[in-house]
Amino acid sequence: MPAFETVPEQHEAKRLLRGALHEGPVHAYLFHGPKGVGKRELARRFAAELLGEHVRVERGSHPDLYLLEPLGEQIRIDDIRELRRDLHMRPFEADRRVYLILGADSMNEDAADALLKDLEEPPPYAVIVLVAERLGPLPETILSRCQLVPFRRLSETAVRQAVRERAPELSEEGATALARVAGGRLGRALQLLDPAAARRREEVIRVARAVYSDPGFEPADATEALRAGISERGAEAKEAAEAHVAGLELTGREVEQRVRRAQRGAEREELLTQLEELESWYRDLVVVAAGAEAAAAHVDRLRDLRADATRERMQAAEGACELVRAAWREAEELQVSTPLALEALLIRLRGELAGTAAVA
Repeated sequence: MPAFETVPEQHEAKRLLRGALHEGPVHAYLFHGPKGVGKRELARRFAAELLGEHVRVERGSHPDLYLLEPLGEQIRIDDIRELRRDLHMRPFEADRRVYLILGADSMNEDAADALLKDLEEPPPYAVIVLVAERLGPLPETILSRCQLVPFRRLSETAVRQAVRERAPELSEEGATALARVAGGRLGRALQLLDPAAARRREEVIRVARAVYSDPGFEPADATEALRAGISERGAEAKEAAEAHVAGLELTGREVEQRVRRAQRGAEREELLTQLEELESWYRDLVVVAAGAEAAAAHVDRLRDLRADATRERMQAAEGACELVRAAWREAEELQVSTPLALEALLIRLRGELAGTAAVA
């Protein structure tokens, strides 16, 4: 199906969806996999094929397309109740109605229970497509009523090619570094083409190095530097959310809630991104110290890595990776205070790495 070819790789997902278009769709699908690997784009393309209309689906203006996306941390029961009211309206133009629920794994328990009722007995003209990063938060009762469509991380080659197409001015080293740091997530690689995102990434690397190279390193100051990046990302999301809700018929309280949730969601995402970058840098110290620099992610920073990656520092860098992974899991699974979590992590990292050899 030519419409699917704009999404790189994802061969299994495309095979399943081509079969659905050929044989007729089931009532519910669940696209699942890491963020930034093409789930949302392929969901829109699938909806366009089901409705026989690409332009208006891409714009989100087709009358038989219903799009639900969390503006922040959760999809709540009121959002699902609104969808359910629409679900029992017959198609306006097409033979069916398509419901895209993006961020489905952010549904709270009440919202999931409300959606389950319609997954059990959906109208014959409805196709519901849920898009989620994780299956874990979704109840088994929902999983069992959807056809699962798996998405995988993309190959480095696919991500690098997409980066080069969008930023031909980048050096080969720069494109490779973005592809490797993104870890198979095209969305993350493309985000790093934005100057503000690239600047925030450079600040995280600066802090990562200062932990072991700056004799006067102060965890509190480094925390403030990272928090500034988180706040900046939140402000960007707030501005985008305000522009989005400006055209919606919402009460003042609803506008405030949606904007606030969007800002908090972006801040949390930036925190996780910072932790991933820290872990990636310390992993590269191990890789380069072991003599395997061809496997390093930060190929555009090999001069710094060669200076920093001493044999004496190798074991401590392995310990630093474990500390950051533990902090990432806590931030991912729990509601933690960002300033306290970051400062506690930086204190632990300093303790792990402070006694290692100085930068050459």
